[in-house]
Amino acid sequence: MKIAITGGTGFIGRHLAQVLAGEGHEVVLIARGVDHRDEKIRSLPHTTFAAIGTDDEAKLAAAFHGCEAVAHCAGINREIGRQTYQQVHIEGTRCVVAAAKHAGVKKILFTSFLRARPDCASGYHESKFAAEEIVRGSGLDYTVLKCGVIYGRGDHMLDHLSHAFHTFPIFALVGFKDQLVRPLAVEDLVRIMRAAIIEGRLTRDTVAITGPEEMTLAEAVRRVACVVGKSPFFLRAPLWFHYVLGWILERVMITPLISSAQVRILSEGVVEPLPSCGGVPDDLKPQLSFTNDQIRAGLPAAKHFGLADLRIFAPHR
Repeated sequence: MKIAITGGTGFIGRHLAQVLAGEGHEVVLIARGVDHRDEKIRSLPHTTFAAIGTDDEAKLAAAFHGCEAVAHCAGINREIGRQTYQQVHIEGTRCVVAAAKHAGVKKILFTSFLRARPDCASGYHESKFAAEEIVRGSGLDYTVLKCGVIYGRGDHMLDHLSHAFHTFPIFALVGFKDQLVRPLAVEDLVRIMRAAIIEGRLTRDTVAITGPEEMTLAEAVRRVACVVGKSPFFLRAPLWFHYVLGWILERVMITPLISSAQVRILSEGVVEPLPSCGGVPDDLKPQLSFTNDQIRAGLPAAKHFGLADLRIFAPHR
């Protein structure tokens, strides 16, 4: 089977590509070509790479030629220049759908966020929901996955928590009210994505996906600190502090420790989907709990935040 993956060099796209290529499927990685965190992904067997943005319908249609499905994983959690939520999530999804229809693709799978919804004063949430609506109204067979907080090798959560614990003796928790999360292992997510694409499961469906274990955000953070081998002093800081911090870090760091959108996400908790929707069948339900072994398997090499993480010292990135 031939499958295209937008955001193919990103966190979710890489993991999905590895599974599909490992099974002998033909994979087309679609990405702008600016993510070089894992160069090996471009040389996987049965895989080709196309340096295309999601705003070029003609090139996308050419890359989708012969594909039976498109996994649309491209997305952002902060806006930089022309890479706005409107441009990437909404216009990009509209372009991907149009290109897929032009190329004769039968199936589109879209990875959204658990609490993406309209009219909530968050550009991230609203644009993700608008993209869901475009996919649902495409006329194609579709699957929309509303995912909670995802972790695994190469993610943002474990990567930045680890680096923060190696850098700072103090860690500020988001807000004074402890919200709940259900961490979702990327392996569980990819298993569900594969079932939807290869086995034809979850056809014309929107489903919520969260991990099997519910805990407070503070507990999740402390588990990571324990596995990293650090014992920072934890304190609680008001939401306004984190919004200000996110605003600053978005402008000075290549990949910010936290973005404004992530502050909003964590301040609400990540357990229940909005709008309400069903879940996956029992045989597809996530099984991997947020254990020390799971955390350890996803941790990056130990390192501190440094000057190389600042945009001013790495303009080429």
